[in-house]
Amino acid sequence: MSVAESVRDRLDALPDIGLVAGFMGAIWAIMLVLALSVGGAEWANLAAGFIGSVTVLIGGYAILALALNLQWGYTGLFNIGIAGFMAVGAYTTAILTAPTDPAAGAVAGLGLPLWVGLLGGMLAAAVIGGLAALPALRLKADYLAIVTVAFSEVIRLTVNWSGLAEFSLFGRTLGTGGATGISFESANDVAGSLVNGVGAPVAAAFQGVGVSAPNLANLTYGLMLMAVVGASYWVFARLTNSPFGRVLKAIREDETVTQSLGKDTRVFKIKTFMIGCALMGLAGVLFRGQAGYISPSQFRPTITFYVFAALIIGGSGSNTGSILGAATFSGLLFYLPARIGENVPLGTRAPSNIVEAVAALGSLDPFPLVAYTVGNVSTLRFVLIGVVLIYIIQNQPDGLLGHRNEPAASVDLDRSRADLGGESDE
Repeated sequence: MSVAESVRDRLDALPDIGLVAGFMGAIWAIMLVLALSVGGAEWANLAAGFIGSVTVLIGGYAILALALNLQWGYTGLFNIGIAGFMAVGAYTTAILTAPTDPAAGAVAGLGLPLWVGLLGGMLAAAVIGGLAALPALRLKADYLAIVTVAFSEVIRLTVNWSGLAEFSLFGRTLGTGGATGISFESANDVAGSLVNGVGAPVAAAFQGVGVSAPNLANLTYGLMLMAVVGASYWVFARLTNSPFGRVLKAIREDETVTQSLGKDTRVFKIKTFMIGCALMGLAGVLFRGQAGYISPSQFRPTITFYVFAALIIGGSGSNTGSILGAATFSGLLFYLPARIGENVPLGTRAPSNIVEAVAALGSLDPFPLVAYTVGNVSTLRFVLIGVVLIYIIQNQPDGLLGHRNEPAASVDLDRSRADLGGESDE
């Protein structure tokens, strides 16, 4: 047995919560080491900033990866319009919760509580997802992908339209803000109120070692997002292990056979699409709308690629793999390289272009190439993501935990016939 297989077997032996907790702990440890290395006397505040930001990023992508995994990993629905459904949830919440008497130049809303806005955003994203699914699910996977990405762009261009920037409805002035966006009650404000309220003693202790209040609030918000991830994971685990979930897995494996067993697969697919879109709408608010502001530029199709990359790395068909893939993509491949590029000193020998960096190798001096790589790592990280995806597709096509893809059967198919009450083979 190879070392990689031995490590994989040991990881498989861990419970899901232990696997996720250990992985998150490792990422936090990496951020702490980086802060200790470059932070000097401000290392504690820098570490809190790193850990808080990476936790928010992982939490946002984990929610999106879980939603996509329900649609694609469990049901085989190829949805590449994720950004559009995020925008529906975010803009609905913004319109519902924006103040009725905003500051000059801002767009007014209905002034409802945040929890009402969150529920309204999820409901709107689910309804729009259902409407998109009705005609689209008659199509094959590749055509469904084209429809969903087109639908996503229609949504983005609609909220960007100046005609909806501000309008009157039943005597109330509302709007999307058009290209300038819209401000609303931030979910991050809840974290700030916790830090300044019941968490004041803990906040004072952290501030005593140099952690700023904004970084502490961001860290608190990141932990709140991870709580949402945990709740979503629990709901989806219950859902996918239910009879409803077994039908979804059967549709993924062979829709024709599932239909022959008397299941209306179109109804199951529409319900699944709506549930996934509802969670995407929630992520649009909690992730993209963290600062209490959204604009059309935050919902470009690029984010759909990021979510698919995270799910491919983690392994489709596994809820735990979705979270680990999101953590690997957003924490190690996306966030960490950017922080290294910003904080690692390069000196004066860093070349300005790749030609000079490679040319220095002729004189057996590798430092210019290393310095150039570190200085441009924020751009080169996309090359790294591509390399990782190519490696995984070629050598580990199931992803980190895709081999734990759950079958549609409600019994363990690996058990012998004797265990099932029949005779074993001679």
